[in-house]
Amino acid sequence: MEQRSAQQSILNLFRLHGQTALVTGGNRGLGLAMAQALAEAGANIMIAARDEATNQQAAEKLRSLYGIECLSTSCDVTNEESVRAAVAQTIDQFGKIDVLVNSAGINIRGAIETLSLDDFKKVQEVNVTGTWLFCREVTPIMKQHGYGRIINMGSMLALTALAERTPYATSKGAILQLTRALAMEVAKEGITVNAILPGPFATEINLPLLNDPEKYQAFIAKIPLGRWGELHEIGGIALFLASPASSYVTGACFSVDGGWVAQ
Repeated sequence: MEQRSAQQSILNLFRLHGQTALVTGGNRGLGLAMAQALAEAGANIMIAARDEATNQQAAEKLRSLYGIECLSTSCDVTNEESVRAAVAQTIDQFGKIDVLVNSAGINIRGAIETLSLDDFKKVQEVNVTGTWLFCREVTPIMKQHGYGRIINMGSMLALTALAERTPYATSKGAILQLTRALAMEVAKEGITVNAILPGPFATEINLPLLNDPEKYQAFIAKIPLGRWGELHEIGGIALFLASPASSYVTGACFSVDGGWVAQ
């Protein structure tokens, strides 16, 4: 049985110095909050997202705050060549990828009869296909090094449901099963694969709810902790799953939702 060395403190297991993390959708919202947590723990960061101007602002913020190397690349997660180029650029710059955080995602809400097929496909392409493409590109690299941490962003809607969320809930249910299947596939390669399932956070994707007082209060009423999540509150679980501290955790999902799905 593998045991932790008496000289190795538990805090050291959370340190990421010398590691590289590739974070999709890492230029804003929860993606940036997770990138910030990993950077604070010492990881070098590559941000992959579509808006290069916002990418560069986020990268500069992380460099100035934590003194780590942080680069960015413009990437369309739904495009196979764009994903391949983002991974190649990360390898060119840092030589390896220890951590992959798949945080890029979109949500299109509405009653099912009001949504188009294109609406449904767009959500699946970004949330599911984009995650799958990055997992596919990064897995061989992690296998070569015999180590890796893959973190997929699901949602509480992978476990429960809300009306007028059929595209999004479908995509996040798929992310949960992708996470489990890939975890089984790479378990003996030194790679773990886990999912974070956020509840209501005050992010750009939730502006339609934040700006509607009635819908906002309806959400608050369903959260046992009685409030929305703050962005920094995603950082702890992201760091745990990205670090050696989570070495015996794979194929798991972690709800960060103020207790919503526990009801």
